[in-house]
Amino acid sequence: MENFMNRIEINPKILLGKPIIHMTRIPVELIVKLVAQNWKEKEILKEYPCLKKEDIRAALLYAEKVIEGE
Repeated sequence: MENFMNRIEINPKILLGKPIIHMTRIPVELIVKLVAQNWKEKEILKEYPCLKKEDIRAALLYAEKVIEGE
């Protein structure tokens, strides 16, 4: 996914600067946890209707980049 960072926002005024999905208050961490708990994409989108498939992919790619840099 090209430019996945366009979907990620880091703002110290929102959730103490945790990375979130742009224009939401949904942290990347939550999406990664749901995927790790075997939630299907369809279930996540149903529970969080403001999200799009691309947001889930962006969250996972962001997590990959963070871990890659460790």
